[in-house]
Amino acid sequence: MKRWLLGLAAVLLLASPWPTSAAETAYEWNVADIYPSEHEWMRDYKTVKNALPKLAAFEGKLDDAKTIAKLFALNEQTARKLEKLSLYAHLKRDINIEDETAARLGAKVEALAAQYAAKTAFIEPELLALPERTLRKLQKSKPLKAYRYYFHELREQKPHTLTKREEQLLAKLSPALGEAENIYDHAARGDYEPPSVKMPNGKTVTLTDDQYAAMLEHPDRRYRKAAFEAKAKSYEAMEQTAAATLYASVKADELYANVRRYPSGLAAALAADDVPKEVFDHLIAATRRHLPALHRYVELRRRALGLDRVHSYDLYVPLVGETMKPIPVETAKTLIVEGLKPLGADYIKQVHRAFQERWLDVFPRPKKYTGGYNTGAYDTHPFILLNYNGSLDSVLTMAHELGHAMHSVYTNRAQPYHYSGHSIFTAEVASTANEWLMLDYLYKQAKTKEEKLRLLIEQIEQIRGTLYTQVMYSEFERMIHDKVRQGGSLTADELNHLWLGLLKTYYGPAYAADPGAAHGWLRIPHFYDAFYVYKYATSLAASYTIVSDIQTDTSGKAVKRYKQFLRSGASDDPIRLLKRAGVDMTSPEPIERVLGHFAELVDELDRQLPSQNRQRST
Repeated sequence: MKRWLLGLAAVLLLASPWPTSAAETAYEWNVADIYPSEHEWMRDYKTVKNALPKLAAFEGKLDDAKTIAKLFALNEQTARKLEKLSLYAHLKRDINIEDETAARLGAKVEALAAQYAAKTAFIEPELLALPERTLRKLQKSKPLKAYRYYFHELREQKPHTLTKREEQLLAKLSPALGEAENIYDHAARGDYEPPSVKMPNGKTVTLTDDQYAAMLEHPDRRYRKAAFEAKAKSYEAMEQTAAATLYASVKADELYANVRRYPSGLAAALAADDVPKEVFDHLIAATRRHLPALHRYVELRRRALGLDRVHSYDLYVPLVGETMKPIPVETAKTLIVEGLKPLGADYIKQVHRAFQERWLDVFPRPKKYTGGYNTGAYDTHPFILLNYNGSLDSVLTMAHELGHAMHSVYTNRAQPYHYSGHSIFTAEVASTANEWLMLDYLYKQAKTKEEKLRLLIEQIEQIRGTLYTQVMYSEFERMIHDKVRQGGSLTADELNHLWLGLLKTYYGPAYAADPGAAHGWLRIPHFYDAFYVYKYATSLAASYTIVSDIQTDTSGKAVKRYKQFLRSGASDDPIRLLKRAGVDMTSPEPIERVLGHFAELVDELDRQLPSQNRQRST
């Protein structure tokens, strides 16, 4: 349901990618855009606190449209302020983990959010307890006209809603049902000790996640293999714990689905996004049909690297030896503006605003949060966190996060607060659409065969990692959920066997499935959020269709449809929103289309590789 009712969710130059110190502040957030000072923050804090008893006073009185409309209005005002309070503390902490003010304000707002959640917990249960006839009447009433889709969603929940006492009991049990993920996190991040390996220069390196990813790209195969085997060996020490926690998590998912009268955990997860099961089924089936193209790509890797077979530690090493020179941030900005021009002048105007008004915190600094994300509040502009390092991946990440930001900008201008969120099913469409546009632009601008080949492989890898890999993960999820629902258990040996079998199926005869690769399932935390990862694959397919239509349509209608999609927020279910953008995800056609493109890219790679010097890996 909507966030306001559930509380808070949450041209390359030879130069350095970093600006001079005099210009650094232009690449840092200005959190004063949210609150100029702590004094203003405290004023909103007190306003929210004072509103809580007023919200609680509505309990037991939700039986007419005017009363409900008054509650909704007060609840929205309160939630919007609470969202800003949380955002301010969150951003201050992420730019300096040791900021004592951020820690203090974060603790205060976290406690306030818990109080808010408790005071408003009655709203949906009370509405769901109303007779179906009353809910239909409320949905059509004039005072609640702006909430008609909300009531549509509410009515769809009703068959899966329990009695008041049962709902209270399930709410009390929820923390225990979700404890498996917490135990896994402690084992995988707290107790887990990453192994170390000795580099060719004699230096010993600890295999953190970042270091391990870098080592799998190392040109020395002996080193890649040593890193892979050390990591696989370290996983063996925690596989029994990981198997037990995953089994407990899947059991909880299936129990929850059963209690709420869903046929399976998959059905419950899909219902949460209003996604029909045929979407998931088409995704799996279409990807299976296109596995021969992935097998050909692995075979091309084998030939290019001069190997007898491709092992897991050979899947990420670059096929083009020369590395790209660092891309200065000013050049990245120019590339992004040029690459996104097909989306129209208004879109580019908002991108310029993002750069000019300091929506981005660009460069890594001591005590700053790692990684990247886009966030914001309904009453603020977006805030994008990056750790830009001048690589092509950094440029694509910047474009990706700007896609999320523009989605919020367009939505917030067009939708009321209660429809301003985005489901993952639609959110990743806006971000990956920008990546498709950038990759196409950069490929067309490339001057040398090396650059074109590198960008060609980048597109192939995007589809492999975001679609093929995520669909394989989704198949694994379906297998383990089916097994548990039918009364089976999940042991480490069984999970290893399932995982290794899928790897062999997906990567084909040129791939050598080392026993160490069987532990891959235990490093995927998303499995504790059931049937989440398939959305990355569907989003990539949807955005590919949208971008392809934009690039071939001379009338401007495709861009217009896409802008309307960006404006729609959460005002309808994601399938209908995408249909209006020209993508029918209930059909296998979008999946077939992007995987057909993958096959074309592999054909082009096959044509280009013979002109390159083949590597002989040691």
